[in-house]
Amino acid sequence: MKFFQKEIKLQPYSRGFHLITNSILDAIPEIREIRIGQLQVFIKHTSASLSINENADATVRSDFESHFNIMVPENASYYRHTYEGSDDMPAHIKASLLGASVNIPITNGELNLGIWQGIYLCEHRDYGGARHIVITIFGA
Repeated sequence: MKFFQKEIKLQPYSRGFHLITNSILDAIPEIREIRIGQLQVFIKHTSASLSINENADATVRSDFESHFNIMVPENASYYRHTYEGSDDMPAHIKASLLGASVNIPITNGELNLGIWQGIYLCEHRDYGGARHIVITIFGA
């Protein structure tokens, strides 16, 4: 069994849903050594999240952003955590709904994703800044 772990710092992204699959793969050339295993990607933040979804049509990502902004609005009268800006509490809720990590099978040195799947960084803040990601791969 082999284990590899690396922490990377992603560039700041604008609010929205962004494909980061290639950034993840570029950071872990060791994946080629794994025949059967797992990749875990974990984000070390509470106002951004990770997800796996459509990697071809960018309108899916903009539709995600539109829907989440309706589902979890800013400036709701019942929010008490408001001192970090109107986008902060909704960002925490969105991050909890989507989650802080994704797991993907590794087969023959490659991610075993569906043909239309990619890893999303879901940036829920207007100015979230650089995000730190921990990438762990393990397998034989």
